[in-house]
Formats: sequence, C-alpha cells, structure tokens
Amino acid sequence: MKKCIFIFSFVFLFFIPNTFAQKEARLLRTPAIHGDKIIFSYAGDLYAVSSKGGMAQKLTTHNGYEVFPRFSPDGKYVAFTGQYDGNTEVFLIPAEGGVPKRLTYTATLSRDDIGDRMGPNNIVFGWTPDGNDIIFRSRKQTFNSFTGQLFLISKDGGLSREIPLSKGGFCSYSPDGKKLAFNWVFREFRTWKYYEGGMADDLRHFKDTVPPIPPFPDKSGKKY
Repeated sequence: MKKCIFIFSFVFLFFIPNTFAQKEARLLRTPAIHGDKIIFSYAGDLYAVSSKGGMAQKLTTHNGYEVFPRFSPDGKYVAFTGQYDGNTEVFLIPAEGGVPKRLTYTATLSRDDIGDRMGPNNIVFGWTPDGNDIIFRSRKQTFNSFTGQLFLISKDGGLSREIPLSKGGFCSYSPDGKKLAFNWVFREFRTWKYYEGGMADDLRHFKDTVPPIPPFPDKSGKKY
C-alpha cells in the first residue's frame, strides 16, 4: 500500500505540473500580425502561428537572439533584430522561414544587450507602406546610449538613410508614406530616476519623412 502511495505521489508531483506548464507558454514577446498570421519572439527565436490558434511553427534556428519581427506590407518577408556574433543588426527572412539576410553593418556598442533597459541597438519598428524599406532605431550616431535616431534600410541592403529627426522611438507610417507618427523616446526598457509624471509618452508626427535614396557611384564612377 505504501508503495502504491509513493508511486501515485511521484506521478502527481512530476507529471501534473509539467502538463499545466505545457499549456501555459510564457515570455511571448513583440508580436506582429499580417492577415491571419502572427509572428512573435519566444526564448530568442521567431515563431509563426495562425490567429485562430494552433501549433506554432519555428522560423529561426540560430543560436543568437531574434526579436522585434515585423511583416512587410505584402506579408512575404519578415524584418527583425538579430543578435549574432555579438552585434544586434537588422535581418530579413521570408515569412515562411529561411536563412536570415543581414541588412545593416554597424559598430559594436558598449551597451547592446537584448535585456538592457534602454533596449538593444538597431531595433526594427516597421516598413514603409511601399514595402521597399525597413524603418529601425539605431544608436550608431548618438553621443550616449540612452537616445537613438530613426533610419531606413532597403530590403535589398545597402547604406541606411537617416530620417531627419534628432531622436525617435516607436513609430508608424501613414498609408501614403508621407507622414510618420512617432514617440520621441524609446520607452520599452525605460527606468527613469525621480520621475513623477505619467507613463504615457507624447505622440508626434512628421511630414515627408522619407528621404530620397542617395546616389551611389558605380565602379565606373558614374552615379545612378
């Protein structure tokens, strides 16, 4: 009888908590949606799942972290912030998964950790409405690690172009791509000392934010 009680107690203590744990997935972060497909970051990898629920499909397998995924307007691609080999940079993959394509190449910062209270460098915020460019926040040109600026990078790669704002945080384009609503400060990892005001950041807007693509000289010296 004692043996049966011991076996039952072992089964209850070991298997029952695991059963509940499997039903309660935690640390699901930075979700994005396109149509009926949701993509999110979990335990440093990207997953996709139907908005109706079901089994999530793992899209990335790299040992580094992948966070802040954002669908392209047509839903064919996903831009995200990946931390591979130390740096956090902007990457691109097909929406069905695949080998990440690196788009940005920036210098290493002293504070560029995924869990840092001011967030990692090169955070992907979204796309331009035409689907040609990805907008991201970077600290590559700021004098400290607390503020960042907004940049655009083509989905095909190349040099990034600065949006003419002294600093910026979360943002969203108007459907015609001529206006940008944004927060002045990135607040995802905020911890302000001696701050006694509300936690809601001001919303601002800026017109004609999309700068023209600068001309790049080709091998013959001509510009295109």
